[in-house]
Amino acid sequence: MKKPNPLLEDLKPLLPVIAGNAFRAEQDRSVPAENIALLKSIGMHRAFQPKKYGGLEISLPQFTDCIALLAGACASTAWAMSLLCTHSHQLAMFPARAQQDVWGSDPDATASSSIAPFGRTEETKGGVMFSGEMGWSSGCDHAEWAIMGFRRKNAEGTQDYCFAVLPRSDYSIRDDWYAVGMRGSGSKTLIVEHVFVPEHRIQKAKDMMEGKSGGFGLYPDSKIFYTPYRPYFASGFATVSLGVAERMLEVFREKTRNRVRAYTGAAVGAATPALMRLAESTHQVAAARAFLEKTWREHAEHGERHEYPSRETLAFWRTNQAYATKMCIQAVDRLMEAAGGGAWFENNELQRLFRDAHLTGAHAYTDYDVCAQILGRELMGLEPDPTMV
Repeated sequence: MKKPNPLLEDLKPLLPVIAGNAFRAEQDRSVPAENIALLKSIGMHRAFQPKKYGGLEISLPQFTDCIALLAGACASTAWAMSLLCTHSHQLAMFPARAQQDVWGSDPDATASSSIAPFGRTEETKGGVMFSGEMGWSSGCDHAEWAIMGFRRKNAEGTQDYCFAVLPRSDYSIRDDWYAVGMRGSGSKTLIVEHVFVPEHRIQKAKDMMEGKSGGFGLYPDSKIFYTPYRPYFASGFATVSLGVAERMLEVFREKTRNRVRAYTGAAVGAATPALMRLAESTHQVAAARAFLEKTWREHAEHGERHEYPSRETLAFWRTNQAYATKMCIQAVDRLMEAAGGGAWFENNELQRLFRDAHLTGAHAYTDYDVCAQILGRELMGLEPDPTMV
């Protein structure tokens, strides 16, 4: 039996307004400020924030239930908000001083990100000078900070994949998000020009995956911070895909029930092909949810036990979400193929769900071609390929 989820109950009354704003989100190419304000009013942005700063520290299954439901109302809002939330989990792994920088004077602060290591840095006393054009920063219009990726030369002469945390005053936003899917996520480019980042706001990605980061152990009573950062960071991608697919089932059923063929007057909703497509997609989406819920429970249980996952477990966690996303997209496609020409009008929700579903599978973490190789190598006892993360 699932534990009570007060955040989910608080979210439900907000969904009609957020769904009503979905078309405006696409037009503006950014999550409406009203949506963010509503979600902050119930404390959603505090889901993974440390309790020390007023955070909720809810479990991953509780969080993903909220994001899936939110995605059914507006996938763009869910995508951006999930990242603003999961970044707090990542920030909690930085040293205490960095966390104080972010939340000390503004406990409501959130961070967007651009974590692909495209940043350019120069070593300087006490930190680095950072520059770069950092793309795909979902929800950046509503964030006070940003987490950015770069590579840094270490003492052995190799390079470490690192993250730097920068305040909004240190970067500008290039309004270049013109996308076919999730148009409202506002995943724009952050422009950084030779800005100083102090050492306490820099961490190695590897340390955040192995319990060696500067903030590890700061919250010994927590059930969510004794974990690698990446499974939490990536959790929203498949969750949004699931929420979109579940909404697709509802909308297809509603629109098909009374649909008639223009030339023959035949009732489409009673026709065998429509019934079979709806049945198979329903089974497929239910399977994806069950698979993801099992994975989310494992995340939570490891954190509750303060047990770090094995390499094999991490490989499954990394790849399960990509396979579930693949299943959800297949389920959406099966229905869209039979939705008729009217489904392709811009004011029809079905075409938006179709477009958004496909973008959930375009992220580096939901690329199943990559994930299948990662899991295949692990199953065969081969060392991980460092070109696949």
